[in-house]
Amino acid sequence: MENKKPTGKYDDIIDLPHPTSRRHPRMPMKNRAAQFSPFAALTGYDDAITETARLTEGRIEQDENEKELMDRRMAEIRAKLGTRPTVVLTWFRPDERKSGGAYITLDGRVKAIDEYAGCL
Repeated sequence: MENKKPTGKYDDIIDLPHPTSRRHPRMPMKNRAAQFSPFAALTGYDDAITETARLTEGRIEQDENEKELMDRRMAEIRAKLGTRPTVVLTWFRPDERKSGGAYITLDGRVKAIDEYAGCL
């Protein structure tokens, strides 16, 4: 009896090497796996939860004594403007998405004071 291999539909190509394109590079394994990732039914839900959890601070209103102290310090900065004094500034930046905001502190040298725009 003869040992015959069964002939199949793809016997002519089954042992050929995998074709590779000269024009298109192979997709990285990470990207190939992404096409099988679970479907996110609630698009934006994680972002909404993160935004809700983000904390903001309330703005502290200055009393008259603090405003007077700020005016004196600004006068000192104006007097020393030619020497480019080093200052540490803290200001309140309102949040664009929710009530409150954050206090930001920056240190640097003052080059000029723009009285009209209220900027150092």
